[in-house]
Amino acid sequence: MYEWILWFHVISFISWFAALFYLPRLFVYHAEHIENKGFIEVAKIQEYKLFKYIGVPAMWATLISGGFLAYHIGFSGNGWLHAKILFVTLLVIYFFSMNKYRKELEADRCTKSGKFFRIYNEVPTFLMLIIVAMVVFKPF
Repeated sequence: MYEWILWFHVISFISWFAALFYLPRLFVYHAEHIENKGFIEVAKIQEYKLFKYIGVPAMWATLISGGFLAYHIGFSGNGWLHAKILFVTLLVIYFFSMNKYRKELEADRCTKSGKFFRIYNEVPTFLMLIIVAMVVFKPF
């Protein structure tokens, strides 16, 4: 059963990261084409659906399956697991910050630039590198 849950966890993780990588890219386009009302209306729909219908379910699937895996291997003596959980927590905070920006963009109240969102878009890459390294190398 462990291998099936691990498989599901990896698939969920990949799906969640699809949203984590693409939603901020939509924010870049949204911020840079703010004068094009037709484009902005389509972007708002894409942003909403990507967050609500892909990102949220994939996040919960990742967290629940990851919780089961963590419980199964045990927390004691697995410092790498504690570090991974810390960085996953940061990723969850980032994910919900995306919803904050999504709502601001939806309400036409966001003042962030395309450049800001280009930099903001790098956060999940950085966290992913650390999280995967914790799992693969188990450094402590």
